[in-house]
Amino acid sequence: MSNWLALALAMAAACAAVVFTAFLRDRRVSEDEDPDDTPDVIEYMTMMIGVVYAIVLGLAIAGVWEGKAAAEDTARAEAFALHEIRERATDYPDATAERIRSGIDAYIEHSLKKEWPAFADSGELTDRGDQLLTDVRRAVLDHKPRTDTESRASYALADQITAAVEARNTRALDSGSTLGGTVWFGLIVGGLVSVGMLFALQLRRSPRELVLAGLFTALIAFLLFLVWQFDDPAARDAAGLTEPFTSLFPEATGG
Repeated sequence: MSNWLALALAMAAACAAVVFTAFLRDRRVSEDEDPDDTPDVIEYMTMMIGVVYAIVLGLAIAGVWEGKAAAEDTARAEAFALHEIRERATDYPDATAERIRSGIDAYIEHSLKKEWPAFADSGELTDRGDQLLTDVRRAVLDHKPRTDTESRASYALADQITAAVEARNTRALDSGSTLGGTVWFGLIVGGLVSVGMLFALQLRRSPRELVLAGLFTALIAFLLFLVWQFDDPAARDAAGLTEPFTSLFPEATGG
């Protein structure tokens, strides 16, 4: 089941639950009850709960969006650093350059076929990926420059391999959910309370009230899904994070 289908079903279920509850409540309401007779304090509390929940939900969306952007930047930094190494390796002797290029291709192939799927499931890097990147690093740093061109290239390549290693380590450290379990508990309970306050305002079965209640509930479900989708980019947007690798290394990825 795709994420979007799951979202559609969740929104439909939330709306159906609100409409069903409204019908069930309306059948149990006594005839002499006035739906317009709602205490002012309840209206005030409903407004304040809605405002507070909107602020918390907005902060959660901003937090997971920032985490997603950081994950994308880290993946791009790793891919660009490796691509720069591969291009600048032409300043080295042919044998050394070929060793560097083949090492990078092997690392990219392993990363996309083995490491990224495992990383999405467990949030951990593979030992094989560590070894392959270490081989590339040795190939870059072990070469002793013999000309000015090689000397200048050695400094640039050393900086780029360091950047690639740092980006890889950052990717490992930043894996997992951005929001903790306590935050998720607050978001879900807050959403339920916000929707529940609709019935404190004596929601009835008029089409206008039911449509507004359904749209409000669907909006909360959509925003919670948005937070969930961005909360763990490595697990839920692996294709987006690996796009720089597939674009910059079509030979290694079979593109």
